[in-house]
Amino acid sequence: MTRRAIATPASRSECAARAAVVAGVLPAIGLAAVALAGCSTLGNPPAAENNDPAYATAQPNLVSLSEVIQTHPDDPQAYNMRGAVFGEAGRSEQALADFNKAIALDPNYAQAYANRGLVYRKTGKLDLALADYDKALSIDPSYGAAYLGRGMVQSAQNRGAQALADFNKAIALKPNSGEAYYSRGLLYQRQHQHPFAIDDFSTALGLTTQKTDVFVARALSYLAIGDNKSAAADLDQAVQADPTNAKAWASRGLAYERLGDKEKAAGSYAKALNINDKYEPAKAGFTRVGGRAGQSYQTF
Repeated sequence: MTRRAIATPASRSECAARAAVVAGVLPAIGLAAVALAGCSTLGNPPAAENNDPAYATAQPNLVSLSEVIQTHPDDPQAYNMRGAVFGEAGRSEQALADFNKAIALDPNYAQAYANRGLVYRKTGKLDLALADYDKALSIDPSYGAAYLGRGMVQSAQNRGAQALADFNKAIALKPNSGEAYYSRGLLYQRQHQHPFAIDDFSTALGLTTQKTDVFVARALSYLAIGDNKSAAADLDQAVQADPTNAKAWASRGLAYERLGDKEKAAGSYAKALNINDKYEPAKAGFTRVGGRAGQSYQTF
């Protein structure tokens, strides 16, 4: 079915907060590199299961966990589990308090250190996060999720070699971790090693049910090596999986712009602007292809 996008002034709603995989689509037709941003929000990046070192535990409700803690105030696992629930809810201070208590009760609780490390990482306290991941791994050297978390910190600190070593270890310990392949793919992409990045993103797609950001990431590597047709195919799937993803629509606009299909490019840019009227890559692209406000454009 043919779908069309109308280039109207965008609604005031911004894109829903999500794991930012990529800092922006390629800003110009001739740009060969892809700019990436580190993953930095709770629950990100996507994976078939939660492979992040934090919150890898059952998630009962806060009331039940608080009752358990009242009955068993010296149980570190209860504090760790409640901290995980607080962390998933974005209540970082309460999560940290519970992880601190769990560690105080059991100084050799590797998961609590890794959980606390994730909260530190998500809140930008990378040195503290690194110290907690190091501690978790000193307690349990086979803790694959902690290697993954530490690799993300190393990547965010521009320590590419150390990050790669950690991602490789995480994959060796848990070969079905879509998140580990995805994270390593982002590192390769940042280093402009796009064939390796594409391989890792392809593997991640086979291991995860939340595919949108992975499709966008792989498409950006395809764009970087000039495979615009493959990029467009990935972005077609991305926007159908998540029609509210402005980055996916704008990236799709660039792919079709490079393929010479200005109609679909304008429609994609228009969709991105209807989601977020301040998204500069979409604004620039819409102008480049001669888009006009109020005009209807084919998207598929």
